[in-house]
Amino acid sequence: MKKAPAAAPLASSQIACLGWGSLVWDPRDLPIHRRWFEDGPLVRAEFLRQSQDQRITLVLHKDVPFVRSLWALMPVASLVEAREKLALREGIKDTRIAQDIGAWSQGAPEVPVIAGLAAWAAARGIEHVVWTALPPKFTGTAGRVPTEAEVVQHLSGLKGPTRDVAEQYIRRTPRQVDTLYRRAIEAKLGWAAL
Repeated sequence: MKKAPAAAPLASSQIACLGWGSLVWDPRDLPIHRRWFEDGPLVRAEFLRQSQDQRITLVLHKDVPFVRSLWALMPVASLVEAREKLALREGIKDTRIAQDIGAWSQGAPEVPVIAGLAAWAAARGIEHVVWTALPPKFTGTAGRVPTEAEVVQHLSGLKGPTRDVAEQYIRRTPRQVDTLYRRAIEAKLGWAAL
């Protein structure tokens, strides 16, 4: 009787990437294994970053409620490579990786904006985790946290293709990323999840 082929061995260390915004529906060249899983750890994410194309994007911030993130395994050889690949996808310069790409490994302290990361990772056999760690930004000021009213006013003032791109970002954000600002945007502008 012929033996069944052995299953491929797992990588020596499992590396996961967390996502909550466009990374999930538009990973581009980010190497992920198959798909995004919806049972990621709780993260403190909100629509607080005005991007160059005028979208308001999701970023982590210590003063907002937790929402459920998504995650995917990355078929990369090291944590360094995972951070570099995520930085490339996010358009982050090599000199900014340490500040703008978050990383955690088993045994490291917990991350305040990610609830129970160590237990979550251990339950899934994950040794390292990476995520986008860009700060809030509004009206060109890095670190400026816009109010809910400012975000709604900004988005409602957009026109044409710029408005379309901003609306698509809000609508395509996974439903489980149910933030306070998202609820206000849906109520005022009607941009419900797709």
